[in-house]
Amino acid sequence: MDAASVSQTRNPGEPAPVIDAICWGTRGSMPSPGPSTVRYGGNTPCVEVRLADGRRFIFDAGTGIRPLGVSVNNEADTGETVIFFTHFHWDHIQGLPFFLPVYDHKASLGIIGPQQVDVNLEELFQGQMGPAYFPIPFDALAAHKEFSHLNEGSWQQGEFRVTAMRMRHASFTVGYRIDYGDLSLAYIPDNELANDGYDVGEGWRRRIVDFLGDVDVLLHDAMFTEDEYRFKADWGHSTFDQAVDLATEVGAKKLMFFHHDPCRTDRDSRSGHLPQHPSRSARRASRGIRQCVDPLTSPSIEVAIPGEASESLIRAAFTRRLLKPTDQEVGV
Repeated sequence: MDAASVSQTRNPGEPAPVIDAICWGTRGSMPSPGPSTVRYGGNTPCVEVRLADGRRFIFDAGTGIRPLGVSVNNEADTGETVIFFTHFHWDHIQGLPFFLPVYDHKASLGIIGPQQVDVNLEELFQGQMGPAYFPIPFDALAAHKEFSHLNEGSWQQGEFRVTAMRMRHASFTVGYRIDYGDLSLAYIPDNELANDGYDVGEGWRRRIVDFLGDVDVLLHDAMFTEDEYRFKADWGHSTFDQAVDLATEVGAKKLMFFHHDPCRTDRDSRSGHLPQHPSRSARRASRGIRQCVDPLTSPSIEVAIPGEASESLIRAAFTRRLLKPTDQEVGV
């Protein structure tokens, strides 16, 4: 059942779906804390998606999941949490042992990600917390945990659907598309658009265009500038311009740059490093998620796209503020 048909089954007068999407970490490769990265954040990838009924879905567990865990622990009723992993490189898993709910015997966690050859998810995390790498054993994670694999295809819970597609990156790496009623958000933190050397099957470009078609919000890998990429091809990441081209091709309404280079400062990100002449399709995304940053240093974000609206409306709402926000957007 596609998103359009799901929305048609909603009862008359029933409120349209709302997604709260908060980026708790947007940095790539390794954390980069400090005064030069407070604007766009130094934590590694972690995105929280929250529904109005309280359901919580987390995408990747970089260092950004640690402050998220503190926030979750402050809630009276945390409910079930599902964590989706795109892959298992350090910057996407290093925060999981610091996510406080995993030590709570009353907590329930679903852990989903692509299987890696003949190693399953539980074995991967047991290895991460082995005595050679971490002082606390995996058995100390008292939460109820259910592990399952999603290499391609969809996972669905009511109207909320997550679809996986393999991306161009080392190991079996996926990107996710979220569909909830008439809303859609895609999360693709690691993907080398310009390199066809990965074993991802025939017609990959056509398939990713179909996968992302008309998505409302696209968070995509934009780790390098064009000049940097000349020396870093085959490293598994894309450029700002390549991300803009993809967003244009798929008809995305909003593009958010993600997986920032750990060496890139806030000043760099606001300077000529960004594309100077984005396409019309990318430029027209003037409404939407205003910030894609660590919420401890900038506003968090609410995405609301009423399904009944003739034109998609993404409303930004600041729900916490520790620093004065500006009008600067990460997206184009």
